[in-house]
Amino acid sequence: MRLLRTPEDRFTDLPDFDHPPLYADLESEHDGIVRISYVEAGPFDGPVVLLLHGEPSWSFLYRKVLPVLAAAGIRAIAPDLIGFGRSDKPVDVADHTYARHVEWIRAFALDALDLRDITVVGQDWGGLIGLRVVAENPDRFARVVAANTGLPTGDQDMPREWWAFHDAVRKAPVLDIGRFVQSGCRTTLSDAERAAYDAPFPNETYKAGPRAMPGLVPTRPDDPASEANRRAWATLSELDIPFLCAFGDSDPITGPMAPVLQRAMRGAAGQDHRTLSNAGHFLQEDQGAELGRVIAEFVTG
Repeated sequence: MRLLRTPEDRFTDLPDFDHPPLYADLESEHDGIVRISYVEAGPFDGPVVLLLHGEPSWSFLYRKVLPVLAAAGIRAIAPDLIGFGRSDKPVDVADHTYARHVEWIRAFALDALDLRDITVVGQDWGGLIGLRVVAENPDRFARVVAANTGLPTGDQDMPREWWAFHDAVRKAPVLDIGRFVQSGCRTTLSDAERAAYDAPFPNETYKAGPRAMPGLVPTRPDDPASEANRRAWATLSELDIPFLCAFGDSDPITGPMAPVLQRAMRGAAGQDHRTLSNAGHFLQEDQGAELGRVIAEFVTG
């Protein structure tokens, strides 16, 4: 598997994101060594919150959430998915599979960092990956926050808006990452913020991750990930792990999943589920501080 690594000078002068990058090497017999990047905020001995981003963003997305969690005494950890941010980037789209992304995050959180009693926060692909990791390793997790996400199996069709995004990524000769992020926000990103989302990708050869992810979402019952996701649904629906939904009120792609998750997950019963006002798909951009407060309250009680 051929990997690219974004030059560090691409990440200078990031607005409101001065966290020093940390790195962990993930080693497997099949993939060799892949380096994953992450940032941390808050006390090392605080309760752990794992913040997982989605497509096509990176940990920069959580810059408004991290200080709120740190101020609440929480150890907040935001990795960059492989193929995104400062993490290594497989060049071949075919090197990105749903199973590999689940294993990379599992290996990062449970092996490399040896985290326990984790609260996982998953948005977009961060939920598709994080919910699988929880279902397959429930003893390492204390809570789940689903934020504008779901766990598709291919047994129901995806929304029309999602298919529009899928097709736009597939057809675009040049992927404008900043524009795609802006299209999922209610607020207007500054030029510096849009540039920060573009920063991990100096040219098109670095964008196999963003190119691949829409095609990895199970959209058919016989998709390679469908059965594993069905098993995850079965496990998660019976777990007593507290499960909180924090969705934006203006996300046509994932919004309908909030009531489904609340009904299906045993741990969702009796929770103070939140709908954040004036928040689109990237609710961390639109209502990051409020999302941080919701997470902190859920974790600290």
